[in-house]
Amino acid sequence: MSFRADIITLFPELFPGPLGASVIGRGLEQDLWSLQAHQLRDFATDKHRTVDDTPAGGGPGMVLRPDILAAAIDQVSPEADTRPRLLMSPRGEPLTQELAHEFANEDGLVIVCGRFEGIDQRVIDGRNLREISIGDYVLAGGEIAAMALLESVVRLLPGVLGSAESHADESHENGSLEYPQYTRPALFEGQAIPDVLTSGDHGKVEIWRREQSEELTRTRRPDLWVKRNNQK
Repeated sequence: MSFRADIITLFPELFPGPLGASVIGRGLEQDLWSLQAHQLRDFATDKHRTVDDTPAGGGPGMVLRPDILAAAIDQVSPEADTRPRLLMSPRGEPLTQELAHEFANEDGLVIVCGRFEGIDQRVIDGRNLREISIGDYVLAGGEIAAMALLESVVRLLPGVLGSAESHADESHENGSLEYPQYTRPALFEGQAIPDVLTSGDHGKVEIWRREQSEELTRTRRPDLWVKRNNQK
């Protein structure tokens, strides 16, 4: 069975969006994974297809109703479905490469995209939604965040990139940032490719790349550098 992603959203027309392009899109065409976006308003019970209401206790904005969202989740992900249920949320745990690997080992994901001021806490608790954040900022909704999460996960699935080695040395795979990359022409705007990369000495190339990776991590992401050294 291929990896199956279901999205619950007010804007299903946004999908697959960038997920339908490049290697991720080819994986979709080759049935290496599947994607279905579900319109939350289809689960509303009134003629106006209302899915939100004013926040309890007052305040600005609107909140997604728990009964409508719960009905959508129950249909998309019945009790026997073991896939993780996620809510894209700025207050969630950070999306990391480690988490992407965790999700890539699942049969798929059910992702809820919030809108407005958020969703009723009771449906988060009652449907065991795991809140995930893609960064310390706020978007208008969870759709772009869901796309970012899915791309980070799907590219790890067998066959999508074509080779497991394609992401072995990437940033965050080993707790470090990736080393600089170069290609032809040998001279560009007065700058040459570092000699070591054209030396043919694979041992020296490996040492150079490791040193560059370590230096970039130390200067740009000292938090990763400290974490990496503490794990040694």
